[in-house]
Amino acid sequence: MNIVIIEDERLAANHLEKMIHKYDRSIRVMAKLESVQSAIEWFLKNPEPDLLFLDIHLEDGLSFAIFEKVKIRAPIIFTTAYDEYAIKAFKMKSIDYLLKPVIQDELNQGIEKYKEWNSIGKAAIDINALYEIISKKDPVYKERFSVAIGARIKTFNIDEIAYFYSEESMSFMVLRDKGEYPLDESLDKLGGMVNPKDFFRINRQYLIGLKAIKNVHVFPKSRLKIELYPPSKTEVFVSLDKVTKFKDWLNG
Repeated sequence: MNIVIIEDERLAANHLEKMIHKYDRSIRVMAKLESVQSAIEWFLKNPEPDLLFLDIHLEDGLSFAIFEKVKIRAPIIFTTAYDEYAIKAFKMKSIDYLLKPVIQDELNQGIEKYKEWNSIGKAAIDINALYEIISKKDPVYKERFSVAIGARIKTFNIDEIAYFYSEESMSFMVLRDKGEYPLDESLDKLGGMVNPKDFFRINRQYLIGLKAIKNVHVFPKSRLKIELYPPSKTEVFVSLDKVTKFKDWLNG
């Protein structure tokens, strides 16, 4: 079986590849693609895979834009952190829908579902119907987060949050008053919960609020160092592949 992974978070793509090989070492991952444009270029030059793992939101737009440029008949398993979308509708209209962070059992079930689907020769996926589900649903962003503090649960409004960061596979919420609390959600999932006008994922470890930026220091070769308030535990740099989008975000 040949598979292509389209995912703009390199860590998530590598993790997905490892889980696929844990399911079956003989599966060949033909490519791991990070953007709409790179996917279009790859499909124009290469044969289709047997199965496609596709994130909905890529760094340069919705992944559905790929299908406007190239015709792809391969079945699709969608992967995304954006659980506000109509999961039931996706499961009816695609092979499967895996919510990030993807777990091994659900991935195994998705591939088994593909095998069953393929063996009985079901019709091609209705990409247009899936796109309508996405485009007609306005995103809903969280206005507050609740955390357990001992035997109590405390709630914080979104405007109290300075930034989020991850450390040793755990996520943390840092408040503007310097309070810090662990969260159950991954940064991938948190990125889909907050308004992108107010928060930006600058690298794999930090999702920062606009109001948390104290200074932006420019280094050679377009490197940007972010000085946060409250101060971060380590130096924070914008990933090189996100520098342009980060500047656009700063400019509104």
